[in-house]
Amino acid sequence: MSQQILIADDDAGIRDVLRMGLEVAGFSVAAAADGQQALEMARSLSPDLIVLDIEMPEMDGLTVCRELRKTSQVPILFLTA
Repeated sequence: MSQQILIADDDAGIRDVLRMGLEVAGFSVAAAADGQQALEMARSLSPDLIVLDIEMPEMDGLTVCRELRKTSQVPILFLTA
């Protein structure tokens, strides 16, 4: 079974490029367009890794990380310009 990665970025182009590359590498990928959606998806999917943008609408990546750390130790890789 492939590992699940959650990508959270408000830029659709970045999400698409990351998704394509990770899927080619054999990962299962889910994507969120804003911080609130990322938090909800992380809680429901329990991904193996989260690639998280810092500046997103609804809830920034740092807040998402703080909220997740209350209940999860999932690895988080920050991606930011």
